[in-house]
Amino acid sequence: MAEPRRAGPTTTPGGPAPRRAAPTATWRRAAASAAVGCIAAGAAAVTVAVVAGPGPGLTGYVSEAGVTDSAYAPAYRIGVFALAAALLLLAAALRAGLRVAAALLAAGSVLTLVSGAVTCSEGCPLPPFERATAADLVHGGASIVAVASVVLAMLAIALTPGADRSLRRLGAGAAAAALPLAGAVGLAMLTVGRGALVGVLERLLLLVALLWAAATATAVALRR
Repeated sequence: MAEPRRAGPTTTPGGPAPRRAAPTATWRRAAASAAVGCIAAGAAAVTVAVVAGPGPGLTGYVSEAGVTDSAYAPAYRIGVFALAAALLLLAAALRAGLRVAAALLAAGSVLTLVSGAVTCSEGCPLPPFERATAADLVHGGASIVAVASVVLAMLAIALTPGADRSLRRLGAGAAAAALPLAGAVGLAMLTVGRGALVGVLERLLLLVALLWAAATATAVALRR
């Protein structure tokens, strides 16, 4: 008498039936798309606050648009919070092999949030040429480290062998532009202080960071 067949895994002519893949790619693309939207909205709000606000134009820091007495301070803070959300969404959109870059972007998101929540005083004074309050130091320190985290995330992606080639190229190109600008901003702040030189360099550095984040998020969103 033949033995009854035992239940076992479903097989196909070529081997075991493949398991259904988890929809991680879909939500990664969704997170990347949301990051692009947050970057566009955040950059627009901050630009309006800086251009239309009572700040000193190119001779001051971008953060001066968020001073409490400014009528455009709410728009500035909303823009900064949107950019913080964009960094967090981009970190979530990156693949598992880019954990270092994702961690740096997540840290940059938290520090950007702190930068927007803690308002500096008029002129956003920083040492060694100006006398700063505790809020100025917290705001300035959070802003500086947030930008540094984003620049390091560019490098991390560029130096990760398993990363997508297009993402590595974007990271390498952005890092090549951002690193000299970051060094120049730091040196100018220590030797010259607040003025047109620091103002222009800071804006160029922030522009590179925003363009890189937007391009990287777009590349992830369009990836199949």
